[in-house]
Amino acid sequence: MQSVTVEESIGMVLCHDITRIVPDLFKGRAFKKGHVIREEDIPRLLELGKEHIYVQSFDGSVHENDAAQRIARAAAGNGLTLSEPYEGKVSFTAKTDGLLKVNIDAVNRMNDIQDIMFATLQSNHQVSAGTSLAGTRIIPLSTEEAKVEAVEQICRAAFPVIEIKPFARLRVGMVTTGNEVYKGLIKDGFGPVVRKKFDALGSVVSRQIFVPDDIEMTVAAVHELLDEGAEMIAVTGGMSVDPDDLTPASIKAAGGRIISYGAPVLPGAMFLLAYIGDVPVVGLPGCVMYHKASIFDLIVPRLLAGETVERSDITAMGHGGFCSSCEHCRYPLCGFGK
Repeated sequence: MQSVTVEESIGMVLCHDITRIVPDLFKGRAFKKGHVIREEDIPRLLELGKEHIYVQSFDGSVHENDAAQRIARAAAGNGLTLSEPYEGKVSFTAKTDGLLKVNIDAVNRMNDIQDIMFATLQSNHQVSAGTSLAGTRIIPLSTEEAKVEAVEQICRAAFPVIEIKPFARLRVGMVTTGNEVYKGLIKDGFGPVVRKKFDALGSVVSRQIFVPDDIEMTVAAVHELLDEGAEMIAVTGGMSVDPDDLTPASIKAAGGRIISYGAPVLPGAMFLLAYIGDVPVVGLPGCVMYHKASIFDLIVPRLLAGETVERSDITAMGHGGFCSSCEHCRYPLCGFGK
């Protein structure tokens, strides 16, 4: 920081606010700390009585606005809108609905560089267009060029550091098991709930088939839906510890490669994920019908975004996988699944 004449300050960074006072009429900021002084600013500064001001030179350093823009552009992948710098910060907004993906290791390495900050929402969660997702800036008014270049190098190696993966619009086939529903003794409550959830994600349940607690009939229903072009299978009505629940065995008999039977998530412990070829099969427990947020909302968006979910992804959900069942559900604005 140095004191220079106003005429010498062009292109330098103002290190303090400059206040304009009109007695009995106005008192406020005429120039903001961090402002890059331009030639057209000189007459106004002189009118304010500023012949000398404190400034910071750009020699070998990057101004906060330029640094934030460079970091944001280097980190941003698809589906994002970047703001103009405001008070040194660039914000990231979702351009479309989809799954937020953040390279957490890259973010940690960026934040380990002195003067750099990069903050995001949690990765692997559904977001809507217009949602504010992240922000970046440097802490001082300017920083060394080498630090910004180091961030850009991290972003190149890990690109994209942050992106939105859009949801595919899939045809979902639903198989509902259970003697009581098949025989018309009770009304199916699963179908309307699951249809609504898939509709909200941009997919459609193309057909629902009811079967009794019978392995052969369940297998036949799954294969029928696959033959009709189903790109995901949802099996409902089972997934309990009852001895007559044959859903896991039926999915395996249909050719399913079981990824996980059970999940460290409440609600959602009895969830099952399998693949028949490349087609994901989800066994949905009863909690999906009763809870606004459940294992469905943590796994299905990832599948619709084209993610291949492995057992390790599911076992990692235990930390944050407990829903407090708040009286007024605020999901996803809460800790569930995070």
